[in-house]
Formats: sequence, C-alpha cells, structure tokens
Amino acid sequence: MNAHLDVGYEERFFYSGGHKLHGRLYRPAKAPRAVAVLHGATGVPHRFYRDFAKWLAETQDIACLTYDYRDFGASARGPMKASNATMADWGVHDQQVARDHLRNSFPDIPLWVIGHSLGGFMLPFQKDLNQIDRVITVASGPAHVTSHPFPYRFLAATYWYLTGPIATFLAGYMPGKRLRLGNDIPSGVFWQWRRWCTSRGFFAAEIGNGLPMPDWNGLKAPLKVVAIRDDVLIPPATIWKLMQFYPEAPITQLTIDPLSYGLEQVGHIAAFSAKNRALWPDLIA
Repeated sequence: MNAHLDVGYEERFFYSGGHKLHGRLYRPAKAPRAVAVLHGATGVPHRFYRDFAKWLAETQDIACLTYDYRDFGASARGPMKASNATMADWGVHDQQVARDHLRNSFPDIPLWVIGHSLGGFMLPFQKDLNQIDRVITVASGPAHVTSHPFPYRFLAATYWYLTGPIATFLAGYMPGKRLRLGNDIPSGVFWQWRRWCTSRGFFAAEIGNGLPMPDWNGLKAPLKVVAIRDDVLIPPATIWKLMQFYPEAPITQLTIDPLSYGLEQVGHIAAFSAKNRALWPDLIA
C-alpha cells in the first residue's frame, strides 16, 4: 500500500510465455463491485493509465489492473533489439494472461475488459470470453492507411512506408523516442502492426498463420464502443467497423466530442489522460 494514494494498490506479476509481466492493481477502500483489466494501446506504458485506474477505484468502487506487455515498459527485461515479441504476443497471449490473472484473483466478482486501441480488437482470438461481464473499447478499430483523414494520411503513409521501416531496420527495433513518435517498441511488433495497417483485410491474412482461429461469436457480454471525434489515427467511421468482430454482443456506441466537454482536443491517446477526466464518467456509463 502507498500512503500517498487514497486507494490501495498492489504490484502484480504474472507470466506469459515465459515472460514476466509487471502490472499494478488499484483497489477501492471497500469490496469492489466489479474488477477491470485495462489493455493498453500500442506503445503506451501502463503508468499512463494510473490516474484513470485510480479514479475507477476511488469513485466507482471498481478494482483496476493495468500492466505492460512483454519486453515493453515495466515488463522490459533486456535490450529491446533482442526482443522477438509480436503484436499477436501482446494482443492475444499477454492480454489473455492478464485477464486470467484478474479473474483468478476475483473469481466471484463481475469482470470488465477496458481496451484502448490494440486493447479492444483482439478478444476474438482469446479464450473464455464467456467469463467477461462487460467490454468497453476506446479508440479501437481496424485502421488501414487510407482510413485517416488528410493531411494526416500523408504522415501515416510516410511512417508505414518510409520512416518506420528504415528506422526499425537500422536500429533493430522501432525507435519511437528518437523519432519523437512515442515510445520504442520491438521490431516484431512494428512489422506485424505495419502489415495489418497496410492490408485491406487488416489481420485477416494472418489468421491461422500467426494468429489463432478466432471465435467471432464468443463475446456475448454488453459491449460499449467509444470513438473520439478528433481522433485522426482511428476516426469514428473506422471505430464502427470494430462491431463486426463481435456480432453476438449487445452493442452501444458513443462518440466523444471534445468541445462538448470544454476541451480543445483529445485525439487517439489522451482520453485516459488526467487533464481529460471530464470524459471518464461517460466512458464507463
């Protein structure tokens, strides 16, 4: 426990394919009414979600587990250029293990999955979807390089076809920090992510070859799909394509307009930033 927090937290460790993952569980002062595992976006460390997870525990009585994928953030164990991690490792295996860890820790409490970007579209490739009681996805959808509005589409094309490949080839990993494009990620994550975002079928070509066979009908829990109006990475029209991945789930949709909350912008990442906490009640409502 930490005296500086109004809620308690515990460091949590669990293993995915021999990789030790580091997470943190935020717990309310009383027995939680639900528990939530928060699957983060690509290249976003779990510490970024700290304020949101703390808010869930403090104000909603929901225990929340945040964590970092293998070979990234707090789960990094050695030089990134030595990593053989892929996007599938993060989105299928690591997400599964984190969810199982939380389910085993709280077997009799409703289980929520909150997915940010990558965290929201990999559930069909996972097991035991019947154990999930609710799913909330934020800024998550199968984006293609042509999905982005102009002029950002030019920047995305440059990243996928020029800057990203050259930098990753030279460094042995995607040097996001050096390029001022976020955090560093393993090369295998970058290359698989690039294939999906430059393919019309997104990850379809890798099903059965790099990705397990999906259970498209497995999720039957309520699903809330949240789009951010000023998100140029995954615009609302692309967000709604996510719904085809979950045909059996009862779905509600929400488009967040930053101006209606008195905010200038939110974009793809910042919905979980403390400066935008005005959004949070509507994200989970």
